[in-house]
Formats: sequence, structure tokens, C-alpha cells
Amino acid sequence: MINIRPVSDLRNKYPEIEDLVLKEDEAVYLTKNGYGSMVVLSLEKYAEMLKVLDKEKALEARFGVIDIDKALEEAEEEANNPNTKCYSHEEMKQMARRIIDGK
Repeated sequence: MINIRPVSDLRNKYPEIEDLVLKEDEAVYLTKNGYGSMVVLSLEKYAEMLKVLDKEKALEARFGVIDIDKALEEAEEEANNPNTKCYSHEEMKQMARRIIDGK
């Protein structure tokens, strides 16, 4: 369940919010004048989110995609397509050598 609290609860009910964040492992959304203001997370949850974000950025930078599972599924579908030309390791080496040699 989403926990939405007024920002004043951070001062007035800190132990209650701390329990939700640390013991219940939930995020607490704070509002000010009825509008979203900030989110309180445990350090562990925050670090986990950063790790996931870093992983997604690395995948996107390396492969141009974030959802590597989807990209692998698409590659497998393409490989299983009878119209897809597949090359052996030897053929790829020969093509690379011709490109390197400028032929």
C-alpha cells in the first residue's frame, strides 16, 4: 500500500515513519499543501534503486537497450527465421580478414 503523509508527519511522527521505512521496507511519500514534495526511503532501498539504474544505464550504453531479455528474445526469433542468413565461425573470420585487408 502506498503511504502518503503530510510533510509535518516527518517532524511530528518521525518514529512512525521510521518504522514504515526501515521495518516495513516501504517508501513514504510526503506532501506539502496537498502536493507531492518528496519520498523517504531506507538507505538500503535507495542503494538498490541506484544499482538497478546503473545496470540499466550500462546496458543501454553497451547494447542500446535496457530490457536485455527482450533484446535476446528478438535475436532468437531472428535466428530462428528461415530467411535469416547465418554464418559459421570460419566464414566470419574470412569476411573479417577480407575487410581488414581491404578486399
